[in-house]
Amino acid sequence: MTGIQGSAITGVGTYLPARMVGNEELSGRTSVTPEWIEERTGIRTRHFSGEDEDVAAMAVEAGKKAIAAASVDPAEIDLVVLATATRHQRIPGAAAQVAFRIGLPAAGAFDVNAVCAGFAYALAQASNAVKVGDARNVLVIGADQTSGMINPDRADTYAIFGDGAGAVVVSRDVEQSIGPVVWGSDGARATALETLPENGDEAIFMNGPAVYKWSTSTMPKVAALACERAGTSLAEIDWFIPHQANLRIIDTLIRLTGIPAERVSRDVIEMGNTSGASIPLAFGRLHESGRAQPGDRVLLLGFGAGLTYAGQVVRMP
Repeated sequence: MTGIQGSAITGVGTYLPARMVGNEELSGRTSVTPEWIEERTGIRTRHFSGEDEDVAAMAVEAGKKAIAAASVDPAEIDLVVLATATRHQRIPGAAAQVAFRIGLPAAGAFDVNAVCAGFAYALAQASNAVKVGDARNVLVIGADQTSGMINPDRADTYAIFGDGAGAVVVSRDVEQSIGPVVWGSDGARATALETLPENGDEAIFMNGPAVYKWSTSTMPKVAALACERAGTSLAEIDWFIPHQANLRIIDTLIRLTGIPAERVSRDVIEMGNTSGASIPLAFGRLHESGRAQPGDRVLLLGFGAGLTYAGQVVRMP
């Protein structure tokens, strides 16, 4: 197919591990109370994966659901893009294994590591691939297993993170239902959120105040620019899905963007911070809730470690 085509999200799928961990259980392993956790983060529960629920396994389950929802022949999925930053095995990437386990053995496949902004980066690449004709349909998955990288001795990270996966199918369309991406980075602040060796493994270390200051001062401008590039405005956005970092950041972004709170995802309360999975999980849950209508404008805004950010306006399928 020649020429530039349009692109759209045609299917959505989510996966959460069965094990839900509340603040009471969490506080029994660390030095803070359940009240401290909720007051500081806004989080009440999160999901921790089991022994058979690694990044690839969660990605497979979310991906299968997205393909079924899109009513696409699996043979017409030409590319799989997996956004993840928490897989312990670095080589090979997980996307090809995910594709095989779903039943897409010939699809192109690669991983993206932009951490909490990873899904937005992957979505932009998928949209571009279908627009220029490199793929008919692309399966985009955000999946992270942060529970294996948090230490009870550091309550600021131990209380926040959780596991999960979300996926969408991006397909050719006569309309341009996925807006242009606005992305960028600030590598000078890389140490604000990083993994470092600890006891023979990797652990997440975070400078919470630095991340809060950067995200709340930078992301409102990115949100406005993403709307502008999509030919709309913040006032015309139907739903806002920021990265589910913590409730303080989300509530500050609500105030600074002026988007009504009832139109903003606050799934972090029940799911914690699932890194690259947080946006597709929240998008999927919004879609499943029935509150959003097909064609609604949804502003997606990813930001986090790197420091990296990316955002775009999409239409709800």
